[in-house]
Amino acid sequence: MRIESREMGNGAASLAALRFVCASCGASAPATGTRFRCACGTPFDLEDLTPGPSPARSGEDSQHRAGPASGFPLPRIEEQVRVGATLQAHFHKRLGVALGSAASGVWRYRELLPPLAETFIVSRQEGNTPLYPVGAGEPGAWRAIGAYVGVERLYLKHEGENPTGSFKDRGMTVATSVARTIDAQAVACASTGNTAASLAAYAAQAGLPALVFLPAGKVAGGKLAQSIAYGARLVSVSGDFDDAMRQVEAVADQLGIYLLNSINPYRLAGQRTIAYELLQQLGWQAPDWVVLPAGNLGNTSAIGAALLHAAEIGLIAQAPRLASIQATNADPFYQSYAAGWQSFSPVRAHTRASAINIGAPVSYARARAVIEATNGVVAEVSDDEIFAAKARIDRAGIGCEPASAAALAGVRQLTSAGIIAPGESVVAILTGHLLKDTEQITPEVSPGENQQGDDLLRAIEATLRKLDDK
Repeated sequence: MRIESREMGNGAASLAALRFVCASCGASAPATGTRFRCACGTPFDLEDLTPGPSPARSGEDSQHRAGPASGFPLPRIEEQVRVGATLQAHFHKRLGVALGSAASGVWRYRELLPPLAETFIVSRQEGNTPLYPVGAGEPGAWRAIGAYVGVERLYLKHEGENPTGSFKDRGMTVATSVARTIDAQAVACASTGNTAASLAAYAAQAGLPALVFLPAGKVAGGKLAQSIAYGARLVSVSGDFDDAMRQVEAVADQLGIYLLNSINPYRLAGQRTIAYELLQQLGWQAPDWVVLPAGNLGNTSAIGAALLHAAEIGLIAQAPRLASIQATNADPFYQSYAAGWQSFSPVRAHTRASAINIGAPVSYARARAVIEATNGVVAEVSDDEIFAAKARIDRAGIGCEPASAAALAGVRQLTSAGIIAPGESVVAILTGHLLKDTEQITPEVSPGENQQGDDLLRAIEATLRKLDDK
């Protein structure tokens, strides 16, 4: 198999070749549509991005089945190394591009994304986020983070350093570009804040009206300010995120508005690039674990599918194990996992980590599939554990919003339980920027927390008193 560098396709004609497919009943629909649930209630997947053979293609040659994020037929086993190396070369070449979609840390991986015309791409050079080495075995002060969780080789992939301050930009560039391609007239989402901020920014760039459904009084000020500043129209919803999600789905379906929540498969296609980029940053040497916060489960689904696909096409030798971390009292995915997947029951969520304060995650089935396929785990951590981990990240000068810190708290818990070994390599995903939730900033350094700083502060105060006396 020869994999050529993919140029952007010719717009709607390229998308017309794709289908949405239901993993539950096998029904399919055009991938240019605005409905993202099957009549049976299951969210659609993008046919060429589903893990394993899709129901719609079960009778086809297995060498031409769809893979989990495939933009081309899967190679035979003996061709995997060559295909992987070819793709790596394409991705590496684009690292030096300064302008255009190839400068994006999402569209760099265009061979693994839906084919779209360059003219329709809405991009802000998203992605390109840092991978911070913070393991206990590293030199410098950051090693304190690794020592805190007990891991020698630990990295923080900081998605909060995207243009609007969260990982949502990766999915939004793809889904908004599709909206332009199919000539959508307006876009909408339900949000705890980050999706709304990202949608508002990308819709403004695309020249599309944006509507965001927000749970009243439950959105952090920084995120709300972004949505307002970028020109989105706000719809306040009584209740929580899950209530807002139900309302926006109903409104979008009736009015034909293009929905940009992670129920939209194109959002997940963009979020898969988090995995591709961290693997490229590690020289295509996969870590043993990837650990991430879990709310609506879009990221768990997307990153897990990408890791599996990367192994399937020879980008890496083996997929890492995935650990999905929920907050206590916002943990329906964990409760299902702990019960052996025997049932799934939504909950009325309540956690101070607002970005994962979700009790009825849309991508449950997708997330379960990738946890099982990667021999992964699901864990829950308390708000106290989350904020203790956040304090470590903040004091290191890196910073993150509370939900992000669930990943580090999860690493600590799994290491303590012996599930993650101290010598294994771990990447923890930070999903949002420190300034996203200023109401939850780590407090000022207290006396005794940093003795060297305390001594210096006393010396400064003494010096200032002497100067005042003169």
